Amino acid sequence: MTAETAIYETRLARDEADLLAAQRLRYSVFVEELGGDGPMVDHAARLERDEFDPVYDHLILVDRTRPQGDHVVGAYRLLPAERAEAFGRYYCDAEYDLAPLRASGRKLLELGRSCVHPEHRGGAAMLMLWNGLADYVLAREIEVLFGVASFHGIDPEPLRQPLAWLHHHHLAPPEMRPRARAEHFQPMDLVPEAELDRRAAMAGMPNLIKAYLRLGGFVGEGAYIDAPFNTTDVLLLMDTKAMSEKHRSFYTRRVEPREAGGGGQG
Repeated sequence: MTAETAIYETRLARDEADLLAAQRLRYSVFVEELGGDGPMVDHAARLERDEFDPVYDHLILVDRTRPQGDHVVGAYRLLPAERAEAFGRYYCDAEYDLAPLRASGRKLLELGRSCVHPEHRGGAAMLMLWNGLADYVLAREIEVLFGVASFHGIDPEPLRQPLAWLHHHHLAPPEMRPRARAEHFQPMDLVPEAELDRRAAMAGMPNLIKAYLRLGGFVGEGAYIDAPFNTTDVLLLMDTKAMSEKHRSFYTRRVEPREAGGGGQG
């Protein structure tokens, strides 16, 4: 453990104070930074929240040096299939037809609201969140992870290259491929495969999406235009049992070997 990681603790939210701190971080990132909004967003208290928060597990990254209330510097929402069934739906149901995933018979986990405080990006914070997610997934024998990830903005023109790259190179297998709801469907094949520019596609790709692709992730059919959140969403999914050993070691590795002089995050 080094000074960089000693300040952090990764765990599930334990109480209302943890949840409020996560919602405050989400407000900073999704509302103030990215321009999002929603019917349950509390602008007066600066909390980004919705009706799903009570049924999710909230994986949080705590900075021990920050005061209580602002102690959460990274967050992920996690919804196991059995809890989604009891609640009646997943968050992604509003944007994608999840019938292929439900019909697969696999053990599912929905991910959402992934964010890291700006001061903690680029270091060990995201890797530690991934470590916490890996522990959660392995302990529960989750087989398929899925969730929406967002491009900033709803104009497809600047997103042509990254969306087309995802469509031509990373579509999920047909038997597991959710499709964006028709009323907000945005085609992703905006550039013919022969005209793709990999450098431009990667430059326009959010880091979270690139991380899933490195792990062997796939995307659903079509993007979803989420006007209230000012985002263009894609459905990411990852079959944990289909990961190569290389991908699995990246996903489950600990922070300590990197700190001892091993390779970087990649």
